[in-house]
Amino acid sequence: MIEHAGHLPGLSREALRWREVGHSAWGESVSVALPELDEAQAATLCEHVRSNARARLKRMDTARIVAAIDAAVARLLDRQHPLRRKAEHLLPIVTGYDRETVRLGLTSYLKTFRRPQLLRFLAEDFANPAMLDGFQPTAKGGYLRAHGPELLLHVWAGNVPALSLWSLICGLLVKAGSVGKLASAEPLTAGWFAGLLAEIDPELGECLAIVWWKGGEAAAEPAFLRAADTVMAYGGNDTLAALRAKLPITTRFLPHGHKIGFGVIAREALDSRKAPALARLAAHDVARYEQQGCYSPQMLFVERGGRVSPAEFARYVAQELAALASRHPRRALSQGEASSIAAWRGAQEMRALEGTAELLGEPSDGWSVVHVDAPEALNPTGLNRTLKLVSVESLDDVPALVAPYRSFLQTAGAAAAPERLFRLAEQLGEVGISRIAPLGRMTAPEAGWHHDGRFSLLDLATFTEIEQSTEAAAEGFAPYVD
Repeated sequence: MIEHAGHLPGLSREALRWREVGHSAWGESVSVALPELDEAQAATLCEHVRSNARARLKRMDTARIVAAIDAAVARLLDRQHPLRRKAEHLLPIVTGYDRETVRLGLTSYLKTFRRPQLLRFLAEDFANPAMLDGFQPTAKGGYLRAHGPELLLHVWAGNVPALSLWSLICGLLVKAGSVGKLASAEPLTAGWFAGLLAEIDPELGECLAIVWWKGGEAAAEPAFLRAADTVMAYGGNDTLAALRAKLPITTRFLPHGHKIGFGVIAREALDSRKAPALARLAAHDVARYEQQGCYSPQMLFVERGGRVSPAEFARYVAQELAALASRHPRRALSQGEASSIAAWRGAQEMRALEGTAELLGEPSDGWSVVHVDAPEALNPTGLNRTLKLVSVESLDDVPALVAPYRSFLQTAGAAAAPERLFRLAEQLGEVGISRIAPLGRMTAPEAGWHHDGRFSLLDLATFTEIEQSTEAAAEGFAPYVD
């Protein structure tokens, strides 16, 4: 079976060169054909998207764009729709995640982009979203109009299925002509979504393209980088630094690099009734997409003094991870991933032999949990369901333990009473945390969240302002002036 990736309006599929890449998992295989454009084809595609965005997308009402996105998402949420059935069949083979994880994850994620949630995106970033459609009065006087980029280039990572939809939809909401670069690890969802949009609103389908090239090697890459006036990119910090160096100085660059997540659990959350349920939620955050997301927890700081000790809570979490492993098996690991887990477990085994840690789970298990009884600073685990729990006397100690990783901080999961939650939030915000979520929701950001502490839509926009004095001066030239 061959599945063609991408969405290439204005180009003939027959005129393109395609690279077939095989994927295998769960006893099945699929070949994905990735489009390899030359420099001239890339330039033609960019001009097609830019010109159509100028002529069509920029003149569309935002409500029309929202309606088209909502309709496309509704089809993907329908488990009987042919494309949803294809997604449930192929994404586990391509990504390696088990079928139930993909099915549940897709449904949860896609609900973020229904019409009510899209309106929340708009309201979160714009005091008056109508400024995307025309000049609107401002509180201080005068008028303001918001404009999205003429050509927005998305460079996606493939660590989480359908992750590409977030930035692609944000670009559409601000009426940006968009070109998305697929990740080899998940090259399907963005093209499927673009094709759905083209069916629902053909004019909208001409204003975006989904492409692929091998980073740093393809002849087409310079054409895409020159054409874009804004680039939003996801990936490792070294990759992002290399990409930034290739961009013209005038190009706006919005990078999203590596992050490390953690959780904090207060003593009031640790009793025989609350702790097992909390452990189940924490295990869900760890297992969902194998800690590949920037918001996934790698450590939990657990406060002493509760009716359930940190060591007992670690065993609760281990039991829940064991249960999840039977329902949602861990995907097959690459050699590098297996080596990373083995190295991490080896270090924890040494600590267990020294009596400074308790390691739960066997090397053959699809998970590992270590409990450390003395406070220590935040540090990465081996990922793929490896978790460290650290005992602390007080959650007030945690900000100092995570501060050395300030540039890598984003999401903290929290289980604490309201008064302590807000005090802790103040402290964590000061060291760089931009999102605080309940355990169980760390890996599922809300619609309109401020990714890395920034704006989903506002960072893409530029503004044209008519100052109040300009409007007043115009009165002097009106035909009715005395």
